[in-house]
Amino acid sequence: MENIDEGNVIQLKEKIVQISRVARVVKGGKRLRFRVLAVVGDEKGNVGVALGKASETATAIRKAIERARKSMIKINIAGTTVPHPFIGEEGSARVLLKPAVKGTGVIAGGAVRAVLEACGIKDIITKSLGSSNQINVSYATFNALKSMKNIDQVAKHLGKHPKEMLES
Repeated sequence: MENIDEGNVIQLKEKIVQISRVARVVKGGKRLRFRVLAVVGDEKGNVGVALGKASETATAIRKAIERARKSMIKINIAGTTVPHPFIGEEGSARVLLKPAVKGTGVIAGGAVRAVLEACGIKDIITKSLGSSNQINVSYATFNALKSMKNIDQVAKHLGKHPKEMLES
């Protein structure tokens, strides 16, 4: 998909992480709907995660992608990885994100991998702790990325130069 931003065309990568059929019990029986978890990113440090619900899958997918675009945030990337280790939380799901050297690749499971690839992180080590619920895991990853500090702030805190941080 393309998005026009101040004359520039931005390519957005859309990924459907999960499609679930959910039911609500009403007087006349069960009312079925579809719930979709979508991740949208430009692979340059912007990513959004959202849920969409509707009675048809196509509508639920469209809603989820629209909401993910609206929830997009700019994250801090240090080269091809994250600037420092961090644990993101959502509900009982916790996700550990650790920086990795260039060439490591994305070592992550389904929902975490979708979020990290959409935002453009190429080298990272992750571990999902606690709940394995895909919705909470993807939101925990999103929260971890949202609260990351940039490389300059981390280097200053550790008393190092930012170039030293990228080389190690």
